[in-house]
Amino acid sequence: MLKMTGRKTKVRWNIAILMWAAIAINYLDRTVLSATTPSLMKEFGLNAGQMGIIMSAFFWSYALFQIPAGWLADRVGQRFSLAFSVAWWSIATALTALSQGMKSLLIFRVLLGVGEAGAYPSNAGVTAKWFPDRERTRVSAIFDSGSKVGTALAMPFVVWLMTSFGWKVPFIVSGLLGLIWVMIWWTYYRDPEKHMYVNKEEIKYIRDGQVKKDGLDKTQPLKWYQLLKYRNIQAMCVGFFMLNYAIYFFITWFPAYLVQERGFELMKMGWVSMIPPLFGLVAELCAGLFSDWLYTKGYSLTFVRKLNLVGGMLLATMIAFAGVVHSPILSIALLSISYAGLTTAACAIWSLPGDVAPRNMTSIVGGLQNCVSNMGGILGPIVTGFIITATNSFIPALIVSGVATLIGALTYLFWLGKVEPIVPKEEIVTNNLSL
Repeated sequence: MLKMTGRKTKVRWNIAILMWAAIAINYLDRTVLSATTPSLMKEFGLNAGQMGIIMSAFFWSYALFQIPAGWLADRVGQRFSLAFSVAWWSIATALTALSQGMKSLLIFRVLLGVGEAGAYPSNAGVTAKWFPDRERTRVSAIFDSGSKVGTALAMPFVVWLMTSFGWKVPFIVSGLLGLIWVMIWWTYYRDPEKHMYVNKEEIKYIRDGQVKKDGLDKTQPLKWYQLLKYRNIQAMCVGFFMLNYAIYFFITWFPAYLVQERGFELMKMGWVSMIPPLFGLVAELCAGLFSDWLYTKGYSLTFVRKLNLVGGMLLATMIAFAGVVHSPILSIALLSISYAGLTTAACAIWSLPGDVAPRNMTSIVGGLQNCVSNMGGILGPIVTGFIITATNSFIPALIVSGVATLIGALTYLFWLGKVEPIVPKEEIVTNNLSL
């Protein structure tokens, strides 16, 4: 039963904090393998190409299960879908400590990908239900910034655990953190109209500020595969593919780059690797706030989204120059600028599902764009690994990443059209007849 008070509650921001924590844990669990890569390669006798295959194994299952995870979230609700997702991947992370070689590492990484597939589609659906349109970019920036915090804090934390207790302990600790989150989420989360702590004033504020109102019924006007015929969905998928190709260099090969190419010692690597994600964190939060501010000042949604998307992807091209400079400090600076550009684009990318999805299909659209984008996650670690093996250098791999971000900028500039909700032709005809 909704409370009646004169002042609206702020439950939606508590929900935002929980979404942020889920993504932070999500990326902590992903990054554990990256941070422990030098130790795992040494213990199991793996070369760069084999390690690239192990890294990419996560993305195969992660990408494959994006659409089913989005469908499940829209069908049964994000309370269950996100709790199930975090519980699954947390158990898979803890079990990775049992690995005995390449085969078992592959199995546990595949299981991790299946579980983590539900995180972003579920968060996109929660955002569409719980926040008015004018707050969507900053909320997307908040929860996606968890990926930067998870990546940044993971390195020194995991390196400390690994050097103190061995490589297995970081996997176990990360898994336990996720299970604690599940208990909190299951206890606290409900959809807006069903939440025990929300009042009518906040519900009115949320729903009055939404062009489309997800979650009020279960109607879905399209099958998921019918979304692919729409230009904006196509552009979202291709542009995000290019972003993910570049950003997963930081998640997979960046620690090895610092150790092998720039000569950093293990503990120093752990601290230095925090710098680009922290730059990205600040950039994403500022970009989200600035984007929503522009929208409230009357700028069109299309202009606001493209400013972040195109501008961010152009900044991200700095990754191509990071490998060719001689100074390690300048290289880290360029990589930090690149990461900041990627996160500037990312907060708009995770606003787009709520902007363009048909009613009650936000999680499916989020899953669809994330499915295609993570083909970049599959391709990137493998290509990078084999380029390193063939050339004994990271420079060509970084140049390829820079080209990908440039293609992404052009995709969002020219392919992405007007940013507005998709209304199927059948609905338009029905609405016209009713008039």
